[in-house]
Amino acid sequence: MLRKEVNELLTQTGPDAAMGKMFRQYWIPALLAEELPEDDCPPVRVKLLSERLIAFRDSDGKYGLMDEFCAHRGVSLWFGRNEEGGLRCPYHGWKYDTTGQCIEVPSEPADSGFCEKIKLQAYPLIKIGDILWTYMGPKDDEPPHPEFEFATVPSNQTFTSKRFQESNWLQAMEGGIDSSHVSFLHSGSLNTDPLFKGARGNQYNIADKMPFFEVVKHDGGLYVGARRNAEDGKYYWRITPWVMPCFTMVPPRGDHPIHGHFWIPIDDENCWAWSFDYHPTRALSDVEMEALEGGKGVHCEYVPGTYIPKANKTNDYLVDRQAQKEGRYYSGVEGIAIQDSSLQESMGPIVDRTKENLVSTDNGVIMARQMLKKAVTALRDKGVTPPGVDPAHHRTRSVSVVLPPDQAFAEVCEEDLKAATGKPHTSV
Repeated sequence: MLRKEVNELLTQTGPDAAMGKMFRQYWIPALLAEELPEDDCPPVRVKLLSERLIAFRDSDGKYGLMDEFCAHRGVSLWFGRNEEGGLRCPYHGWKYDTTGQCIEVPSEPADSGFCEKIKLQAYPLIKIGDILWTYMGPKDDEPPHPEFEFATVPSNQTFTSKRFQESNWLQAMEGGIDSSHVSFLHSGSLNTDPLFKGARGNQYNIADKMPFFEVVKHDGGLYVGARRNAEDGKYYWRITPWVMPCFTMVPPRGDHPIHGHFWIPIDDENCWAWSFDYHPTRALSDVEMEALEGGKGVHCEYVPGTYIPKANKTNDYLVDRQAQKEGRYYSGVEGIAIQDSSLQESMGPIVDRTKENLVSTDNGVIMARQMLKKAVTALRDKGVTPPGVDPAHHRTRSVSVVLPPDQAFAEVCEEDLKAATGKPHTSV
């Protein structure tokens, strides 16, 4: 179990919270690039780490992310006119550039110097891959840009989506490092989902529902190894890298694209579940793209015009009890992403971890909590930069492999766990 005060330490991410200050040490996904598709397009509301912000793209293609509300009378700049190099409040015409600097106050003389005194809180917003990333921490501490492989391969090799999730970021992230639930919750999808089916590893997942976990630390976080029995006395290993604070990669299946996640806090009770698929050595096929865009694999279908899942709390996730009874979907919920989110949301917005009864397959979760607690207190008390900020920690891969029983995955797979341009992934 986790004590109440530790649970609060790890789940509260507002500007004044210790974990909130730690999240602000990192570049984090803020928007999909498709949300600001062209110069002078409509602005977009963004809520991250309990801050209400507005994002826009100006006439020169520069991205801005700043306080949502005009410094004059507090009007939401979502109603603003994006034109001629800035975002203009429609109430009285105050105008801001992408740095949050006020550049026009029509009611004041241009030579009064009033504009120079007005500046909204703003954060850098950069495009890497198909994501717009932001850094919300102290300007002088801005780290190097992220180097996660899925965001740096050619655009035809990668696909990213996001979905709204009504739970705290931590309980969502913990599902990403829990490989034991695959043998149950996702068992009906392994042989039917187009982004999973056909891989030899699926059969090991289904046949052995009692994995043994070995968790190994690395500089940026953990390698969570789940071991199942394979043929001829060998072991099937699924190795999930977790990079602090909230990045995971799901072990690959055959030649399917590799997928993974970020879980980014919106506030203390909601998060964005970011999901990606990419292939390190080839373009995604038309069939794969059709499946990805159709919400298969770790992605989902949406309520039209939103990033809210079509299957959600308001409609009981479209649960199909007959499909549950027949084993087509183990929980009765269709889709790997919604199978996860439905159960994580069912715990409540912030699960009471004092009531847990953890077991050996929860070792990855336990160690991740310990590392997060250690890092957040070291930053708070001593100013120590947390793991995962260094881009060297981003250059990692997940692995699935069959090994003899006398071989340790951390040693044998050391090179397989490193991302490198053009290097095939290690997969079963």
